[in-house]
Amino acid sequence: MEVLSIGQLADAAGVHIETIRYYERRGILPEPPRTAGGYRQYGPDDRWRLEFVKRAKALGFTLTEVGELLHEEVRGDPVSVRAMVQRKLGAIEERQRELAGVQARLARLVEICADPDSDDCGALRVTS
Repeated sequence: MEVLSIGQLADAAGVHIETIRYYERRGILPEPPRTAGGYRQYGPDDRWRLEFVKRAKALGFTLTEVGELLHEEVRGDPVSVRAMVQRKLGAIEERQRELAGVQARLARLVEICADPDSDDCGALRVTS
């Protein structure tokens, strides 16, 4: 089995050493075995886990959610994983609807304020 130091693991996974330490404190990465000199020793599973975390974060999952996805009961159950992904997708769709509403209101405000001296453009005036 390939054994990696923390620096080698960080390089291989494209993260900082402090990220690895933080993930260990959060329980995202298990505490690795250590050499007699106290150096951490990582293996291929740790690299896979770090790369999984990066992919999941890129999809919008929080570290708490990533931890849930990595939990053995969930990880081994495609139905649970699918349910979590569906919840995340629903949250993103809701956020998109909210942002579309904000965008529409801002676009309307831009139209209203085409004439900056218009009385209708009071929402953008700053008074002291």
